Amino acid sequence: MKAFVTGATGFVGANVVRALLERRYDVRVLARARSDRAAIAGLPVDVAIGDLLDPRALRVAMQGCGVVFHVAALYSFWGDSRRATYLANVDGTRHVLQAAWDAGAERVVHTSSVAALGLCADGSPADESVGADLRRVVGDYKRSKLLGQEVALEFSRRGLPVVIVNPSFPVGPYDTKPTPTGQVIMDFLNQRMPAYVRTGMNVVAVEDVAAGHVLACEKGKPGELYILGGENVSMKQLLGMLAEISGLAAPRVCLPSLPLLALSHAAVAASSVPAAFFIRYALMKPSRSPSSTRVMSPTVSFVRWSLTIW
Repeated sequence: MKAFVTGATGFVGANVVRALLERRYDVRVLARARSDRAAIAGLPVDVAIGDLLDPRALRVAMQGCGVVFHVAALYSFWGDSRRATYLANVDGTRHVLQAAWDAGAERVVHTSSVAALGLCADGSPADESVGADLRRVVGDYKRSKLLGQEVALEFSRRGLPVVIVNPSFPVGPYDTKPTPTGQVIMDFLNQRMPAYVRTGMNVVAVEDVAAGHVLACEKGKPGELYILGGENVSMKQLLGMLAEISGLAAPRVCLPSLPLLALSHAAVAASSVPAAFFIRYALMKPSRSPSSTRVMSPTVSFVRWSLTIW
């Protein structure tokens, strides 16, 4: 069986490719002409040059592939335009799934996120059945992932055999960029985290996330969502683990979350004003978005095995 993978040059995608190769799938990956392919260097894969926003290139690239893994996404809180985020995560998803439909794919796995799931109003653990309210979703990345998930469900209702997976906070190898999740670890290792905010998250090994993608393809039910999570930990516990592994000291100062959330909203408002009103725009650009700051709120609830964070 030949598998087609988007996002293979990225963190999760590179691990999905390795999981597929271990299961003896033939693999073809989509990559832009100038993309950094360090994460899949040396792997026995076919490379199809194309882009999520090029439907024709997608149709050509998928020829002969029985299963499709749509892992690609623009995973960013800063540095990318709002338009680019929605184009990649919503329109790109539509293009990929339409190409899979046209190619007669036997199974499609769409990588969503726990960010596209909802939380129970009473604070009790939620599961995949709890939908998110777009009006309450904070940040363009989260909104775009929810809308992309809705596109996948729309195709499922039309008859495309698509299974949706919702990873939580993956960590592990081949996070070369790094992603926002990996940046948390990098900030700690580079001693750029003098304090932390009281919060919790679900951490999962990216190798387990990759294995979950393959199992979703082989055993998942079309139209269903599957959380791919690991262990619920507090930020303090996570930093303690990193300290034990690295030998570095964990920060001891715990900051209140609500003032930081207000500050991040103010910084966003400031950064949207024309640069002429500031000495330097770069000085006004916030280091954390309301999305990434809100996840540090002590009121955030766990989603069964996962915490809605990114």
